[in-house]
Amino acid sequence: MKLVSIRKIISSLLMSAVLVQAAGADGGTITDDGRIRGRADAPITLVEYSDFTCGYCLKFFRETWPRLQAKYVDTGKVKFVYRDYPRADRGVGVEAAVAARCAGAQGRYWAMHDRLFTEGGRLDSGAFKGYAKSIGLDQAAFGQCFDERRHLESIFQDRQEANRWGFHGTPGFILMYTAAGPTEKEPAIAIPGAFPFEAFAEEIDRMLGKTPPS
Repeated sequence: MKLVSIRKIISSLLMSAVLVQAAGADGGTITDDGRIRGRADAPITLVEYSDFTCGYCLKFFRETWPRLQAKYVDTGKVKFVYRDYPRADRGVGVEAAVAARCAGAQGRYWAMHDRLFTEGGRLDSGAFKGYAKSIGLDQAAFGQCFDERRHLESIFQDRQEANRWGFHGTPGFILMYTAAGPTEKEPAIAIPGAFPFEAFAEEIDRMLGKTPPS
């Protein structure tokens, strides 16, 4: 099917999320806590709210992310930020988010992130320490971090942030200018779900073609 106007589809689906930044979603402040890919000064920032057990999140990781990374992230045009959105308050999705954060405490967040998605959504509570060993983490430090369920507060803060944008499922994406963040003139663009690469490319190219707000 020809993608005649991806932007119209996105706008009609999540116009309220595009405007919600006025209601207090703090998406314009992105700190580097080890969950950023790409150049810090890339003109565009893409934020993903995701769950390691979500099938559509896996679809994005397998089909769309590699193309976005090659065309925009590795070329310095887009900075990619991952945020947690566990769909349940407990269970393997939350544990996976904790495992990734504990790996991040050893500077290996993306190695664990990619390892978890490589499992194709078939995650098991007893496997996380094995994943930690496979990516070369300090076993004792990871085990203590994971068993104590560190980072839970921050994980659920990510979910609350996504809710303020208007997302109530995964995945959800926010596109905005890096320097200025969302403004009244250039609000953030919300992309609700695992849209194809072309949907992201259309919005990113449109933003890159304009003069970013200062």
